[in-house]
Amino acid sequence: MAKFDERTIANMDVVLEEACRDLPNGGDHKSRKYVAKKLMQSVKKGNVTLEGLRPVARRALSELSSRKSG
Repeated sequence: MAKFDERTIANMDVVLEEACRDLPNGGDHKSRKYVAKKLMQSVKKGNVTLEGLRPVARRALSELSSRKSG
């Protein structure tokens, strides 16, 4: 697993919590894990800011909801 600095980890944590806030009970493990995976993939490409990570998390949630409804 890649090593991330403390600020990057904090940013991923904040964005994950923001993204899952509106899910029932803050999101189930599978949903949170999927969003976290997408965030990590984005960070590995150099996207480490809150502003850059927020759309990644929103897109991941959108993908999850389209999977469930499809």
